[in-house]
Amino acid sequence: MIDPVLLRENPDLIKASQEARGDSVELVDEALAADAERRAAIALFEQLRSEQNVFSKKVGRAAPDEKKALLAEVQELAARVKAASAAASEAEARFTTAIRAIGNPIIDGVPAGGEANFVTLRTHGDTPTFDFEPRDHLELGEMLGAIDMGRGAKVSGARFYFLKGIGARLEIALMNMALDRALAAGFTPLITPTLVRPEIMDGTGFLGEHSDEIYYLPADDLYLTGTSEVALAGYHSDEIIDVQAEPLRYAGWSTCYRREAGSGGKDTRGIIRVHQFNKLEMFAYVLPEHAEAEHDRLVALQEDMLQSLGLSYRVIDVAAGDLGSSAARKFDIEAWVPTQGAYRELTSTSNCTTFQARRLDIRYRTESGKTTPVATLNGTLATTRWIVAMLETHQQADGSVVVPVALRPYLGGLEKIEPIAK
Repeated sequence: MIDPVLLRENPDLIKASQEARGDSVELVDEALAADAERRAAIALFEQLRSEQNVFSKKVGRAAPDEKKALLAEVQELAARVKAASAAASEAEARFTTAIRAIGNPIIDGVPAGGEANFVTLRTHGDTPTFDFEPRDHLELGEMLGAIDMGRGAKVSGARFYFLKGIGARLEIALMNMALDRALAAGFTPLITPTLVRPEIMDGTGFLGEHSDEIYYLPADDLYLTGTSEVALAGYHSDEIIDVQAEPLRYAGWSTCYRREAGSGGKDTRGIIRVHQFNKLEMFAYVLPEHAEAEHDRLVALQEDMLQSLGLSYRVIDVAAGDLGSSAARKFDIEAWVPTQGAYRELTSTSNCTTFQARRLDIRYRTESGKTTPVATLNGTLATTRWIVAMLETHQQADGSVVVPVALRPYLGGLEKIEPIAK
C-alpha cells in the first residue's frame, strides 16, 4: 500500500508512476476523493463523540428530575454518534480499497513501458560457442539420467517432472552452494511454509492481476506460494522489529508452485516453465533510506553466484509495466541459453520499499520513539531453472557436462557428468 501522506502531498508523482506502469491514472483521483471523504467522516465522528462526552457529564451533574428531560437528547446524540461511526468505518473501507488498487510508486529512473521496454545495465561473459551442434537441456538431461519429463507427466500432468540421479544431486548441490553464500553474507536460513493465509498472500501484493497464477485450496482457505518471499514477508507481520543497527536478512528455502495460467504453448519443453520447483530466496528488512543500497547488494550476491558457475548473463532494469504491484524497482538477471539463442531469466530482485510493510503492518521504532514502516526487498539466489543454463553452457560433444569448479565440492569432487550407458 502506498503512503497516504505521499498521495495527498504529491499526487502528481503517483500519477506519473501509474502512467509509466500503464495503469489507471484515474485511480489516484478516486483515492484522493476517498481520502477526503474518510477524513471528513472521521472528523464528524470525533466531533460528535466529544459532544457526547460533554453531554454525558452534564447529565451526570443534573438533578434527578432534570435527567428525565435530558434522556431524549442523550438517545438522539447516541444515535448520531453510532451513525457517524458506521459512516467513518465505511469511508475508511472505501479508501483502503481505493489506495490498495494503486501500485507502488516507481523509483526515479525505472524505464516506462511493458515487458519489452527493459534497459540492459550490463552483460557478463561471452556467449558460449561450440564446434558441434549443441543439445538442449532436456536432451542432455535425458542422456545423463537427470531429468524425466515423461514420468512427471504420467504422475502429475503437463509441466511436472522428476529430477533423478545426478539431476537431483545437481539441484541439491546448487541450493547448498547458494545457502553457504547466503550464510557468509549474514542471512539467517529458514525453511518456510508453502501454504499461507489469504491475508499474507494479499499483503505481499500477489492477489492482484496475476492471482490466477496461484494455486488455492478453498477447503482450507490457504494459498500455495510461488516463492518463499510470501512467507518471509509474513514472518514479521504485525510486528515492530529492530533494523536500526543492522537489516534483518533471511534466506528462505522452499518448494514453489505456479499455475502458469496463460502460458499455454510457451516453454512446454523441459524444465524452464514448470508448476513446481525449488528456490532459495533472499529477503531483507531494512531502513527505507538504505533500500536502494541493499538492492545493489542482493544483485551483487546473485552475480557472484552466476560468475562462479561460469554462466554468461545480462542484468536488466525491468520496465514499470512489468514490475508487479509491489516492486518500485526490479533487476532481473538473465543467463544465456545456447540452444535458444537468447537470455532467459534466472533471478529477479525487487525493492518493494515500504509497500508490503504497510499492508502487513511491519514497523520499526525511530529514535524519537515513533513507529514507521520498514522497507522490504527480495531476490533469488538459486532455483531449479539454473540447471537449464548450466547443462547447456558446459556441455561437451559427447553429451557429457563439465561441472563448474565452484560446484564440485558439493558433488563430492565430481568434475564431469557422463551420459549413462543404455
